[in-house]
Amino acid sequence: MALIGGVLAAANAAESLPSIWPAIALVLSVLGVLPVRYVWKAVAGRSLKVMAAGAGLVVVAPLFMFGFGMIRWTMEGSIAWDVTVASMLGVSSIVVVYLRRNAAMIFAAQLAIWSAAVVAFGSLIGALAVLAGLGIAVMVTREQMEQQALETEYKRAQERVATRAQDILTDYEETGQGWFWEIDRRSLLTYISPPVAQALQVEPGRLLGQPLTRLFDLSDTGEEGERTLLFHLSARSSFSELSVKAAIADEERWWSVSGRPLYDHLDNFIGFRGSGTDLTERKRSQENATRLARYDSLTGLANRYEMSQSLEKILAAPQLLNRNCAIFLLDLDRFKQVNDTMGHPAGDALLKQVAQRLERAVGKMGQVGRLGGDEFKVIIPTRVDRETLAGLGRDIINSLSQPYSIDGQRVVIGASSGIAISPDDGDTSEELIRNADLALYAAKDGGRGRYHFYSQDLHADAEARSAMEEDLRDALAKGELEMFYQPIVAVETQRITGFEALMRWHHPVKGWISPHRFIETAEDTGMIQQLGEWALRQACEQLASWPGDILMAVNVSPLQFANPNLPSIVANAIGHAGIAPSQLELEITETVFLQDSAGTEAMFAALKKLGVRMALDDFGTGYSSLGYLKKAPFDKIKIDKSFVRGITEAGSRNAAIIASITSLAQSLGMETTAEGVETMDELDLVRKHGCSHVQGYIYERPMDVRQADARIAAGLEAVARGPRCSRAPRQKMLRKVMLDHNGHLYNGTIRNISTTGAMIEGLWNVPVGTVFDVQISYSRTVTCTTRWSEADRIGVEFIEPLERDASGRIVAIEGVAPKPLDPAEMQKVG
Repeated sequence: MALIGGVLAAANAAESLPSIWPAIALVLSVLGVLPVRYVWKAVAGRSLKVMAAGAGLVVVAPLFMFGFGMIRWTMEGSIAWDVTVASMLGVSSIVVVYLRRNAAMIFAAQLAIWSAAVVAFGSLIGALAVLAGLGIAVMVTREQMEQQALETEYKRAQERVATRAQDILTDYEETGQGWFWEIDRRSLLTYISPPVAQALQVEPGRLLGQPLTRLFDLSDTGEEGERTLLFHLSARSSFSELSVKAAIADEERWWSVSGRPLYDHLDNFIGFRGSGTDLTERKRSQENATRLARYDSLTGLANRYEMSQSLEKILAAPQLLNRNCAIFLLDLDRFKQVNDTMGHPAGDALLKQVAQRLERAVGKMGQVGRLGGDEFKVIIPTRVDRETLAGLGRDIINSLSQPYSIDGQRVVIGASSGIAISPDDGDTSEELIRNADLALYAAKDGGRGRYHFYSQDLHADAEARSAMEEDLRDALAKGELEMFYQPIVAVETQRITGFEALMRWHHPVKGWISPHRFIETAEDTGMIQQLGEWALRQACEQLASWPGDILMAVNVSPLQFANPNLPSIVANAIGHAGIAPSQLELEITETVFLQDSAGTEAMFAALKKLGVRMALDDFGTGYSSLGYLKKAPFDKIKIDKSFVRGITEAGSRNAAIIASITSLAQSLGMETTAEGVETMDELDLVRKHGCSHVQGYIYERPMDVRQADARIAAGLEAVARGPRCSRAPRQKMLRKVMLDHNGHLYNGTIRNISTTGAMIEGLWNVPVGTVFDVQISYSRTVTCTTRWSEADRIGVEFIEPLERDASGRIVAIEGVAPKPLDPAEMQKVG
């Protein structure tokens, strides 16, 4: 258009039209620039040569023809020089504007126009000037091109930065790791990342103009989360990492949202802008971590920490009434045998089933937890009467005592439970746990498979156990222990063939202490190793003073048997006493077979190598497998007194069991000794069923050293003396009862009981023949007569025998024991 305008302006001012050559040049110049737009698009982005050719075709050539035509037209005299110069300057100026972004093309265009004048005039000076201008143009053009290149590169760099940031944000949004949002001053969305809309199953455009809260399910986020988000939006304050639940149906997804307020240049609030991240996996991980920290991974029950927190929460309730609760501490009986015989995987499977049964038994009454190992805890968070708690205790024990199926095998265990009640038995968690533990210990001490409520006297028992430990240490250091010896009689010859060495302790203040009590304490405290070694040396030294055909039987604790040094201890005791190894008989219980089989076999081999005899003690009361009899080199089997007791009762199977044991022993070339024979009837039956030896009160009670020496000096013949029949079998226990004598009430403790009588501790100097009404439980009172009295103990006979249930338990002791009386309410019996 510039060229056409220049030509038309010149023609208007010309006196005549140009000649043929100027006219051709001007026409060609106009025709040459007409396709400039199309050529320019065609060569854009192509190589430098192509772009230069295109520029030469539609810019340089047409401008050269224009300049040449105008100068030649002027030289013909038809146009004034000022018109030509003005026309050429106008065209060159328009070209400069049009080509303002390309310095090289500007100089090329200017050079084309003005070099045409030089060519038209044929002026040497003009040619030199054009050449000079060309050089200057080249230098300037180069500098301009370099500057332009720098500017172009800078712009491209800026574009790359902007594009990179946009790409990064886009990629970040598309990965689902985070998203962005923006709202106006009315809290309406003006931008939301597409992934959020996809998660909500809504078109992104439909979310624009919706409230920000449309994205969240604030009703399920929690009152605190809702109040926090709305507060920040209304207060126009920044917020960071607020946890909110996404408003997605049928899916639980959590987001962490952050935002800050926006202000314009006049400091006017215009909305919020922020971001969000997916919090779902992190929240699930936190929940899993919390669960692992609070719940047992094996059974899914609450763990020790969670149960402790639950108890603390109850006891810290603002109202006293809400602090009432009861706790059960449970311990599984015989669980260790399952672990040792079937392996830990079987033990784990058993614990899972125990947990399921516990939850079913407790139901909605309370919370069940596992403290670790085979220990469990139950919290009843309300006030419940003792009868209901007792019923729950029975249900739990009965449920856990039912057979289990583990790996296709039938497994039977039991459970014992101690119960403590708040606030009666303590108002802090420490007191309740301690007292429930004391009650559990009492339940185990009473024979296991039972529950026991805490009572004040259990503290005295715990203190007594602690005192027993201290006294036993002193007794060992001061030499207060002594050995007693009970004869073992051969049934066929009626002669004493040996003695069993039995440890006895006469306390300087408390008198004779039951071996069961101090041996158990020694095993619990680890003193059994010292006691056992001392007993072995004492027995061997005593045996050295007796005839060489007498044997000495010495008990070996399972803890001693597990000591690798036992063979050397035995060898030293034999060597120091100077006796024949075959005179010493080590009595070992079946419990040793629960240990490592390889170690057990090695120990038997080492002891047998010494030449000592081996006896299996308490046969049939422990480990139930007979497989060990094939490998263990026993010389004798000792039949436990529990099989001898009741052997004469109608319907008893004990006789058949004894006959089977003696037959088995004879087949294996072993002797048999029946322990605890006290009556003539029992002696006749064990003799009838083939026992080779007898040990019991029917012949002799245990003797001290002087009595044993005198007995040997008098001869080894043995004569049976005793009653014809035995009394009813008795069950050891520790149960608080209340005695009523003519309206006067007394506290007492049953130490053992049978269907016909009991031994009661706690009343002093009771005359024989005194009649009592004994409240054994809240629902059962029996009448009895005192048959003997020694110090603080009495033996009573029930007027009517007690009943047993189908399992053989005495029904009267299944109920809850009565609460002991305050000492102020009791009176002494004269």
